[in-house]
Amino acid sequence: MRTVLAAALCMAAFAASAQVYRWTDDKGRVHVTDTPPPASAKNVRKSGDGPAATAPKASTQEPFVLQQARTNYPITLYTAPGCDACAEARKLLNARGLPFSEVSVTEEAQIQELKKAIGSALVPAIVIGSTAQRGFDPTTYHGLLDAAGYPATGALPPRNQPEPVPAKPDLPTVKPVAEPERPAGPYAPGAPPPAPAKQ
Repeated sequence: MRTVLAAALCMAAFAASAQVYRWTDDKGRVHVTDTPPPASAKNVRKSGDGPAATAPKASTQEPFVLQQARTNYPITLYTAPGCDACAEARKLLNARGLPFSEVSVTEEAQIQELKKAIGSALVPAIVIGSTAQRGFDPTTYHGLLDAAGYPATGALPPRNQPEPVPAKPDLPTVKPVAEPERPAGPYAPGAPPPAPAKQ
């Protein structure tokens, strides 16, 4: 009986750790994280969910040092699709086991937000609390994360947060309009005038 209960608890813990959340913040940015979003999140979707779900409560199983660092110095990673350096930055954060929000910069509003955050439109870019870093350099990233009080590499299990899928804009479907048929015959608009009758 204890073995069955232990196995069930392990399966439940594994299922909870494999959960991926997609949500929108108050500025309209779409985030994909493997940690529960904040209470202010909108349009929250968990992997396997159909309609939007309500924002779940923050995990209480995180180490206190991680909770404190997340509260004081939240991590936001700005990336773009097909960017190799962006993939390396995401890989570093996942390998270190740190929760982060990722913004895939694909629209003009996101580009302007990125410029405001770091002073340029360069990706990848990371913002840790109020500290912004352009480009990707592993040594610099680790130094900034250490300074913010995040647990060192190996202290947390690695994560597998995927690259976000850019949201498709809700555009109305436009169907092509067929050109109306023109009437035929000698008196139809655009037809050559009829030949004069012979006498």
